[in-house]
This record gives sequence, C-alpha cells and structure tokens, in this order.
Amino acid sequence: MARFTKEEINARLRAERVAGRAIYNALCGTGVTAKMASKGGADLITTHILAYFRMQGMSSMAGYLPIGDANALTLELGERTMIRIVQDTPMIAGILCVDPTRDMNRFVDQLADAGYDGIMNCPTVALIDGKFRSDLEQTGMGYQYEIDVLGYASSQGLFTKAFCTTPDEALAMAEAGVDNIIVHYGNSSGGSIGSSSVMSAEDALDRTVDVIDALQVKHSDLIVTCHGGGIETPDDFAEFLEGEPRLDGYVGGSSAERFPIEQSVPEVTAGFKAVKLKKG
Repeated sequence: MARFTKEEINARLRAERVAGRAIYNALCGTGVTAKMASKGGADLITTHILAYFRMQGMSSMAGYLPIGDANALTLELGERTMIRIVQDTPMIAGILCVDPTRDMNRFVDQLADAGYDGIMNCPTVALIDGKFRSDLEQTGMGYQYEIDVLGYASSQGLFTKAFCTTPDEALAMAEAGVDNIIVHYGNSSGGSIGSSSVMSAEDALDRTVDVIDALQVKHSDLIVTCHGGGIETPDDFAEFLEGEPRLDGYVGGSSAERFPIEQSVPEVTAGFKAVKLKKG
C-alpha cells in the first residue's frame, strides 16, 4: 500500500513553502538517480516512460510513440526498483491516463497496492495539438480522461499532480481534487538531445501568470510548480521566480538526471584517461 497519505505529503510540501524553500520534484528514469535525488533532499520522486527513455540515451519524447507500454513500465519500475530503494521520499507514478486497454481505476488501485504514494498524468494529452489532439478528444482519449483518473486517485487518498498548459486545464484538475498543478512549458532544451527550439521565457512566464491568476479565486492554496522549456539549472529557476514569485517550486526532468550525468561521466572518463601509466 501507499506509504504516505495525500495529507502527509501536502503537509510536507506546505511546510517547505512556509519555510521559504522551493519544492523540488525529480522525474527519474533509473533507480540510482531516484536514490541520489532522494538523498539530495527532493520532496517527491516521480517515474514514468519518458524518464525511462531519457535514461536510455534517447529523447524523452520517445515516450509519446507507440513503442512501449507506458503503464506496465511504470508499474515495473516501481515494484522492482524505485519503491524499494526510495524509502523516505514519496514516490509518484506517471501514467498514461487515456490508456484504452485498461480499467484505469483498477490500475490506480494496483499502483497503490504496489506502494506508490501518488499519481500524475505523464505522458499527457496536454502536450499534443492539432488534428491528432482533436481526434483523441473526439474518440474518448482526451484530457478529460486524465482529469477523471486523477480525480479517482485523489478520492482514494492518493496524492495527485497534473501537467497543465492552460488555465482551463488547471481549473478542471483543481476541481477534481488534484493537489499540485504543474505548469508545463514543453520539451527541455540543453544537453545532447534537448530541443533546439523551446518556449521563450516570456511566453513561459505569461502561461504561468495566466494559470496562477485563474486558480486564485477558489484554489489559491494549491501547490503550483513548473516544468520544462528553457529552465535547465537552479539559477535558471531562481531567475524565473523573479518574474512570478507565486510559484512554489520546480519539477526537474532532464535537469534532474540527464544534464548532471552528461557532464559528470565524460569528466570522470577524461580524468581516468589522463592518468599516465608507470611502465617503462
């Protein structure tokens, strides 16, 4: 069963907010990065298929292609590695809520039985646009299904957090009982496989302001964090906070694991190669 209730997790996060410390959620695709993020003080650890592909050296966007079972992978990562080695930090399952092959309420129960403490919508339809998005919406695989699944998870006492890209999405998730709204700016830049073009800081700030403004009337106490785009480092996030100080924290994906590994592993490798042998 889940180790932490939604009330316990919310109390932890609000205590961080009151103390003036940024809430930090690490999206991890391997057990070792999850373990080290927890050791470093992450408030939440989340895993999902996008993080898994990222840590195989591919773009996290591979998680949006029909090349793997997103929900089976999240369950397996939790049962076989993550939950066992991350003891002191709540573990959140990122799932494909619009999966038409499962009874998603039963699957949420299965994730809780496995030991996950919360649920989020990742992969999310919110990042899909155009005719494909329209077709998904019209055939019963739209964003509303993500709202319904997270609403069910919340009703079962699980912590919930939601990727949102518009005020309407954020309000609908808040009304469903979601605990943490995450303003998503799209794919990350930087590193070996980051996007060459991302949402501008100005547009990201406008999106954040619009979402937070919409939540103020009825949901001003919700935890609001952000993810993606051009925010790659703690300094980037600190600078972004100057524009919207109402944010409570940051959700790191590539910045949580890919960027640190892409920097540290080549440095260590080069260091060993620089050692001169003592022969002859």
